[in-house]
Amino acid sequence: MSKLMQTIWPDPQDDRIVWIIDQRALPHELVHEALRTAEDAARAIREMHVRGAPLIGATAAWGLYLAMRQYPQEEAFGSYLQRMRDLLYHTRPTAVDLENALAQATQKILAAAPDQRVATARRAAEQFAAESAAQCKAIGEYGLPLLKAIYAKKAPGEPIQILTHCNAGRLACIDYGTATAPIYLAHERGLPVHVWVDETRPRNQGARLTAYELAQAGVPHTVITDNLGGHLMQHGLVDIVFVGTDRTTRQGDVANKIGTYLKALAAADNGVPFYVGLPTSTIDWTIRDGLTEIPIEERGGEEVTHIAGWSDGQSRTVQLTPDASPGLNYGFDVTPARLVTGLITERGVCAASEAGLLGLFPERG
Repeated sequence: MSKLMQTIWPDPQDDRIVWIIDQRALPHELVHEALRTAEDAARAIREMHVRGAPLIGATAAWGLYLAMRQYPQEEAFGSYLQRMRDLLYHTRPTAVDLENALAQATQKILAAAPDQRVATARRAAEQFAAESAAQCKAIGEYGLPLLKAIYAKKAPGEPIQILTHCNAGRLACIDYGTATAPIYLAHERGLPVHVWVDETRPRNQGARLTAYELAQAGVPHTVITDNLGGHLMQHGLVDIVFVGTDRTTRQGDVANKIGTYLKALAAADNGVPFYVGLPTSTIDWTIRDGLTEIPIEERGGEEVTHIAGWSDGQSRTVQLTPDASPGLNYGFDVTPARLVTGLITERGVCAASEAGLLGLFPERG
């Protein structure tokens, strides 16, 4: 695992505490927040102290661990576990990692002896996090040849121009990231890269988080407005698009941060390859049609009408819109499989289709 950043970790001296980075404070402050209860973990997910599908899943798993530590003996264990699971499950609806992490941990806890439930829940959380980091590293290894192939056609030293949307990097995961993993590996291994970083309104995860972690890693990048990507593609300034996903159907439809669909349309119109990096945990094998079956989170309109920034050494929130103008704030959109050049998983790269995915995951057939 890389040494640049951890996104969630148990306190090495106090097993009652799990630490996270409160990502709302980035990029101007690095704030570590202690989670002591399942309610703390649920609030951190719901209010986006943590975000990104794999990290949401890991936080939920650690939330169950904290819940096991606080089990009140007077309540029937089965009903208590279900109540804690529901508390965490209903925080955010779109990312399937949340559901998968809770299902895995719940199954293991139910199979454990009463005096082993806390230890079992801890191992489940540690396992989910470790597997997620390993999956992201593998996504990087499988995505790297795509960048090498582009570089082979360029003039010596000319950088590979990559566009990404939202934050699918270390801060969205446990390590490496999904869409950014090939970028980090390329940079570490001497390939010149440059990343166009979409600001990603309304919460600006690109401008705040992707730019922050790329700067920490020394990766050349430029922050752009969300609407500039199509223009850059028209003028040959984008070689490839890498994005992440919060939920992918078995037929290859992809739900990702709002605005991803528009980037896919622009990429298709300009012949720019559009790839999605995803670990197994973000594939929802139970659904086929992303447009009708993926639940799309609607968040508060104030995220559209207001914006947070840094001024005079402190964070400030200001209003952008007239008092009488409401905001509509869907958090995700669905990119149909037909617009996706390929899916980069920890098992390899495949077509965005049921046949493509089953070629890598035959056990799901």
